[in-house]
Amino acid sequence: MSQLKQLMFTDSKLGIDLGLLILRLTLGLTLLYGHGAGKLAVIFSGQEIQFMDPIGIGATSSFFMAAFAEGICAILLVVGLFSRFSSLVLAVNFLVILFFHAFIAKDGFEILELRYLYLLPFIALTFMGPGRFALDRILFRTKG
Repeated sequence: MSQLKQLMFTDSKLGIDLGLLILRLTLGLTLLYGHGAGKLAVIFSGQEIQFMDPIGIGATSSFFMAAFAEGICAILLVVGLFSRFSSLVLAVNFLVILFFHAFIAKDGFEILELRYLYLLPFIALTFMGPGRFALDRILFRTKG
């Protein structure tokens, strides 16, 4: 019990690293399952791409960028590889999504809430890094 107490109620580096691992796994797997896997499946199956063009680069380019962020970067975040880059790409992705829904579609809070709930942790992970339970730490000998 004393180890759990120390982990939960002190400024434990292990507690921070476990928290970052849980955050990465939850965000990455949820995003991959809910959005990224479907987009990657469309690409690999050769289906016709129908997507919005929120930044004026064409629907196909926008779709590929979203698939990269929500599929590839989500996977990288889960395993902790190129974590800061991946979380930055995901933060930019969700900034675009949030901007589109807030200012172009003029959606209400019910729609915007989930976008905020993805965006802010990705920004936090960009600054904090993946923690010690990540491939970045093993492969690149980083401390964060």
